[in-house]
Amino acid sequence: MDLQISVFLLFILFTAGHSLRCYECMNVVSSCADQKVNTCPSGSSQCMSTTRVTKDGSKNKYKSCVPQCQSGFVNIGTAKSTVTCCNTDECNVQDAPDRSSNVPNGKKCYYCDGESCTNTVSCSGTENYCIHVIETFGNQSVVSKGCVSKSFCENTAQGPRVQNISCCEGNLCNGAQSVSQSFLFLCCSLLSYFQLH
Repeated sequence: MDLQISVFLLFILFTAGHSLRCYECMNVVSSCADQKVNTCPSGSSQCMSTTRVTKDGSKNKYKSCVPQCQSGFVNIGTAKSTVTCCNTDECNVQDAPDRSSNVPNGKKCYYCDGESCTNTVSCSGTENYCIHVIETFGNQSVVSKGCVSKSFCENTAQGPRVQNISCCEGNLCNGAQSVSQSFLFLCCSLLSYFQLH
């Protein structure tokens, strides 16, 4: 009899697919007290919880199902975020914690403020990499830059909106070299070549 029950339960386990369930709340200011549990759509394999603190000190909380996720810290100059990821049912019940360290670690990266990407931000805690992301919203490409934890750079898979992600370790390494600088360098190199030959 026990063998029959075991076989029956095993059969149910393999035939009835399991969908991940995650807590969900969007852009909540204080906490996700009114969060609800949703069954994730096909392709979502992780639950995510994010706490975002803007420059003016306001906090926003987000929770959802996601196709892929990296836990860690992000600082894009205008906001700092903590992201936690997990892959079991309702594992994102707790809000992502506020930043564990705001002590600068000596690294600096460029960030974008909507008008230019030449601003610099001091990285803190485990933000040891600079990131450069190009995303598409409708017909418009948007560039984001800032400091990130190593975990964000270990998986730079592109998604439906993300065109390009690149990470680097050097100070201010995520800056774009201007065309005029490249042209000036080329002209100086050619001038030196002709003078020496």
